[in-house]
Amino acid sequence: QVQLVESGGGLVQAGGSLRLSCAASGRTFSTYRMGWFRQAPGQEREFVASKALSAGSTNYADSVKGRFTISRDNAKRTVYLQMNSLKPEDTAVYYCTADPSSTGPWNYWGQGTQVTVSS
Repeated sequence: QVQLVESGGGLVQAGGSLRLSCAASGRTFSTYRMGWFRQAPGQEREFVASKALSAGSTNYADSVKGRFTISRDNAKRTVYLQMNSLKPEDTAVYYCTADPSSTGPWNYWGQGTQVTVSS
């Protein structure tokens, strides 16, 4: 079992930056695939980024490539999402997610953190 707690959301002007953090409980954090999704009002939850245990196994949604960076610190059991050059369309609730498998559905979710980008 893994419990996830996000932090770092807030209000920022367009062009600004935020760093989201996701603290995970559980001894097996280092073996889990970690990711971020987001959900804007009235829209479905969408994939943002993911990072597997092994180096190089990082994926991004096209809409955030070059602006967002996902990273993880296994010693701290924390995954981060550095968000730069933020746009109003990045406004959403951001969710941290984890799963022990390398592919397939995500089984563990955090409660979400609100990110609002003003124009």
